[in-house]
Amino acid sequence: MAFSPDEAPTAPQIVPVRTDDGARFELIVTRPSQPTARRALLWLPAMGVPARHYLPLAQALAARGVTMAIHEWRGIGSSDRRAGRRTNWGYRELLQSDLAASTAALADQLPGCSWAMGGHSLGGQLACLYAALHPPQVEGLVLVASGAPYWRAFPHPWSLRVAFHLAPLLARLRGHLPGRRLGFAGNEARGVIADWARSGRSGRYAAQGIAQDLDAALATLHTPVLAIRL
Repeated sequence: MAFSPDEAPTAPQIVPVRTDDGARFELIVTRPSQPTARRALLWLPAMGVPARHYLPLAQALAARGVTMAIHEWRGIGSSDRRAGRRTNWGYRELLQSDLAASTAALADQLPGCSWAMGGHSLGGQLACLYAALHPPQVEGLVLVASGAPYWRAFPHPWSLRVAFHLAPLLARLRGHLPGRRLGFAGNEARGVIADWARSGRSGRYAAQGIAQDLDAALATLHTPVLAIRL
């Protein structure tokens, strides 16, 4: 993508992040060359997609004056964790540890800046859940192809329902879901797959280790939303 000299974003900044349970990853921050607005977007990737794959989007937004920070999911890309029999996590760790660390790092990098949260697919779903659990922090939501994975809402629903039963079973047997071999997502922690499949089977959000009623929290969330369907 070509930019004029006035539009060209600055080089991406790599911000090391450490969570409360010791996990490490990198936050990629792309800023306009001449930032004027005090607003930013924290972007959450789709399941299994490394943060760097969204750099073209970040650069395009920076050329239009929007600062964007790209979160890295645990077990993917720059993360120091990899899913396996001895290493497991679920939505609880992603929401309470990893996203909490990214939002704190973003606040340090952009003091006084208000920010929206957005995401692609599972990233958009978890952005909604984080915003519902922490409404004062998030100014709005930007969602791309982020519909809930409820099996009845899709073509060929019965095959998808079977997949939502088989995926967590395979993850338990292997210690993780070998998504790279299957052509779906990445190599995912069995806890993530269990939480994701539970939502797919029931149409409701619930996460092992989170006591809050996530659907009830979503129902009370009032924030601007830009949702794009692909």
